[in-house]
Amino acid sequence: METWLSLLPPLIAIGAALLTREVILSLSLGIVSGSLILADFSVSKGLTDSFQVVFAQVADPDWAVPNIMFLLVLGGLTALVGASGGAEGFGRWAISKVKSRSGAQMVPFISGCAVFIDDYFNCLAVGQIARPITDRQGVSRAKLAYILDSTAAPICILVPLSSWGAYLMSQIAKPIEQYDVGLTPMTAFISLIPANYYAIMALLLLLLTIWLRMDIGPMKKHEQKAMQQVRQDRVETEDPGNRAVDLVLPLAVLIGASLFFILQTGGYFTKNKDVVQALGDANVMISLLYAGVISVIFAAILYIPRKRVRAKDFLPTFSKGMESMLGAVVILILAWSIGEIVNKLGTGEYLAGLVKAANLPVEVMPVALFVIAGTMAFATGTSWGTFAIMIPIGAAVAGQFSPDWVLPFIGAVLAGAVFGDHCSPISDTTILSSAGAQCEHIDHVRTQLPYALLAAGTAGVGYLVYGFSHQVWLGLAMSTVLLVVILLFLKKRTATA
Repeated sequence: METWLSLLPPLIAIGAALLTREVILSLSLGIVSGSLILADFSVSKGLTDSFQVVFAQVADPDWAVPNIMFLLVLGGLTALVGASGGAEGFGRWAISKVKSRSGAQMVPFISGCAVFIDDYFNCLAVGQIARPITDRQGVSRAKLAYILDSTAAPICILVPLSSWGAYLMSQIAKPIEQYDVGLTPMTAFISLIPANYYAIMALLLLLLTIWLRMDIGPMKKHEQKAMQQVRQDRVETEDPGNRAVDLVLPLAVLIGASLFFILQTGGYFTKNKDVVQALGDANVMISLLYAGVISVIFAAILYIPRKRVRAKDFLPTFSKGMESMLGAVVILILAWSIGEIVNKLGTGEYLAGLVKAANLPVEVMPVALFVIAGTMAFATGTSWGTFAIMIPIGAAVAGQFSPDWVLPFIGAVLAGAVFGDHCSPISDTTILSSAGAQCEHIDHVRTQLPYALLAAGTAGVGYLVYGFSHQVWLGLAMSTVLLVVILLFLKKRTATA
């Protein structure tokens, strides 16, 4: 379709979610409105197509089914860990090691940077590790969700040895050959890193806000409420039987098994592929599901003989944990569905066409690509889909002038896509960050948005500087200095208020 009407469904879904806080209803409205547009406003056909789109997402055997099953299995494992006392024991152990709220926030930050293999895995696994620590130190679930989200895509897109790195190398291989950049996909990816201003600014902003102990916008209320709650909960009975090992071992098995199966399904062990090739060819969701099942079996062996969870309570506890994930599963399915709707409507192509038609001066093209890619990812909820559409466009624009500009222009596209995906309510990574932190989804979206906008604003200035100077490092330096100055100003203003 590729008209302005293609923008309506995502705008309806996102706007309604922010206004009403009812995410499921808002996504449903977006799906129905998109189906009506595709059906030429025939109500009966539009409603029928809406159900068919949702059912098609649920029934996808290669992606949706293992994804949903992994979420449910992880919910069950979480409940078992809680029932065994592992989370409580780990929280008590952490109190002796982590002495401050800043230290508690550094745990998911460092863990998120270390677990860079995949953004889905990052959000869910690090959430399991960090939640007992942040809860005990009075860090809100909204803050934890923000930390998880900011160390998911922004880390994965900067690391070659990740599922993102493998995908992006496949996407940039043709442009760098077509425009005679003179680099291999791996070296080109590494060269792209300093041009990805948003990912770098998002990580720097997260680190600085933890270090400066400052909260921005709606996050303040959530943090104040969490600190008040933890003070009320300080007096509690001690149970020396609740040991940290009951959380650490199942999660260690989950992480180790996930890495093994990702490499195994990618052909690392059987087809002699290198790590990057294996990551690109791996079936990540099947791998995570296999690892989740093995972790549950390991938990049964660990808990039942020691009576940490009684045999008769094991399956009921597991089932109850699965039920706790149903809300996140429904939101994820609806997000996939509206993603399919906007794909059929050609929303991404319509926005990409605006870039081609604008005929802007080359000096402002980097920031224009950043904004358009960000808008596209925000509206569609997918950064990978935005990469597929916008990378060739960014490379083509740069290729008209100089091969030296191809990678920085692609870097602007990557940064914009991560920005849009980072703050979109219909992004799967945003949804899974909420699930990993066990935070209300709309609370996560609202509290993260000011941080994302601040990082994006400073990144945008950096791309303007690059556009006029053609110096990638100068643009990055300007973004960094501007971000630090703004944060110090906000910190001083808060202190004197």
